[in-house]
Amino acid sequence: MFVVAVLILLRSLFLCGHVEAGSSYFEELKSTALSMDKPLNCYKWDCKCAFERQRSCCCGANELYALEDDTYEKIKSLWYDISMLKYSVLGLTESYKISFKATMDPSMATPIPGTEERCFGPFNSNVPIPYTIVSLNDGNGYNPSWGAFTAPISGVYHFSFTVYSTVAKTERLYHKIQMMRNGVVIVSVWENNREDSEDSGTQVAILYLQKGDQVYMELMSGRKLCNHLQHNIFTGYMVYPSPDDYYH
Repeated sequence: MFVVAVLILLRSLFLCGHVEAGSSYFEELKSTALSMDKPLNCYKWDCKCAFERQRSCCCGANELYALEDDTYEKIKSLWYDISMLKYSVLGLTESYKISFKATMDPSMATPIPGTEERCFGPFNSNVPIPYTIVSLNDGNGYNPSWGAFTAPISGVYHFSFTVYSTVAKTERLYHKIQMMRNGVVIVSVWENNREDSEDSGTQVAILYLQKGDQVYMELMSGRKLCNHLQHNIFTGYMVYPSPDDYYH
């Protein structure tokens, strides 16, 4: 490449008449330079001059810069697509954050005549339990006034409830709590004895719910929950949405 550059330079100088021959070697270079009738081939990999001097002196420079510009545009487009995907995913996941946790309010307990107990119940009919202290309600599916969860969208849901009751040693531990879905019993926890003064139990259920289905807890008629009602807890969350709701 050095020899090629010299020949091109000499050819230009000789044509302009600014260089005089000083030796036979120089005359030979002059003759060779003047005999060139077309540009000498350069190599696309030899681009040193394109970066150190000027862009046009390398045959591969234009292609290299075009590739650089094309790569930049593709990276910019890819970054935009990734950003849009990020916000789309966030939009989907935010809309499907459905979970709740609620507990009973101890002040709901009332004195039982003839005993030292304060209890929720007994009642003459089955009564939905209002878990009124809500510590989590993403998606606003749980209504503390009713004690019921209404599915905002169709999907698979996980529910659990813990039942706790305590009575004096001479009294009867007597309760039955059942999980209801649209008025149908799913699972239950019960106790009926005079041997224990306190007891607790937990049930878990995985349910497929259609949008609008309701899940709530029900105290059976004649039964009661006594003392420390804050240990009675009702929780739930969506495991995954129905494919129809997910894609629409």
